[in-house]
Amino acid sequence: MTEITDKANSLSPAIERFILHWGDMGASWGVNRSVAQIHALLLVSDKPLHAEEIANQLGMARSNVSNSLKDLTTWELVRRAPIKGDRRDHFIAEGDVWEMVFRIVEMRKAREIDPAKSVLSHCLDEARDDPKTNDAAVKRLSDIKELMDLLDGWYGQLKDTPKETLLPLIRMGSKAVDLLKPFLKKKAE
Repeated sequence: MTEITDKANSLSPAIERFILHWGDMGASWGVNRSVAQIHALLLVSDKPLHAEEIANQLGMARSNVSNSLKDLTTWELVRRAPIKGDRRDHFIAEGDVWEMVFRIVEMRKAREIDPAKSVLSHCLDEARDDPKTNDAAVKRLSDIKELMDLLDGWYGQLKDTPKETLLPLIRMGSKAVDLLKPFLKKKAE
């Protein structure tokens, strides 16, 4: 675990814990721990930071910070924020949490889900044409593909739905399921 070593910048213990946890979470999702920690620091920062400040606060090498900032900028999770009178590049995180989440999901989808769907589709086509493949395998592959296509379509709808519409739907949570139960029971009968 990368430790936050420079206490001169006096991050609160709660913020340090958040940054370290965000780094661990990023690492478990296949994102470089340093990239995730820098993102976390910028998320909670009240002002744009330059690479040297980031390196000092997180106890990281300046080159690591520069490379991580390139990744975060490419993913559109951070952007440059010019500061009058300072020639250094300063960075700030995407301020809209919804935008941030959708960008992360979009990145993960492009990197993991889309290739998996493509491979699954080819495997299913080959399995259907191969007499050595048993019917149960074809059925299960078909079920997985149907579910992935359904979730992918759902994601497309969510992505294009304005936040103002999504929020009330999400807040409904289990209430929506409770409202649908009578209709679902009739359909099952």
